[in-house]
Amino acid sequence: MEAYPLGTRRVAQIGIIVRDIEAASAALAKLLGCEVPKWHWTEAYEESRTEYLGQPTPARAKLAFFQLDNLAIELIEPDEHPSTWRAWLEEHGEGVHHIAFEVDDMKKRSLALNEAGLALEQRGEYTGGRYAYFDGLASARAVIELLQQDR
Repeated sequence: MEAYPLGTRRVAQIGIIVRDIEAASAALAKLLGCEVPKWHWTEAYEESRTEYLGQPTPARAKLAFFQLDNLAIELIEPDEHPSTWRAWLEEHGEGVHHIAFEVDDMKKRSLALNEAGLALEQRGEYTGGRYAYFDGLASARAVIELLQQDR
């Protein structure tokens, strides 16, 4: 097993699950003293090829991003389909869901996290890259997300 499975300390974002993205965005914008960002839907299954617990899922979510000086805060309002987002909301309620790390080699880092005992929960594609969520509750008290951008 690799001694340093993440292979990076580049945190890209903190993801927060919310029930109402518009209300949550307005509240956070007020706290941060910035404009309310526009939200958008994640891509449909045909583009995202989202898998949750090893099975295809049509799950989508509304996303809003607050780009800060050092990282982004991502607000996530899940739809009703099975996903890590929906499961988190039902099990834990609103709050911090994940810490996202930028990686250069998704395959290598995913294997290293698996070998370190972190199970893959969900993965998918988006325009410009891909993501994978791992169960990091035992080590990080949150889901660990890997983000790989196309270069």
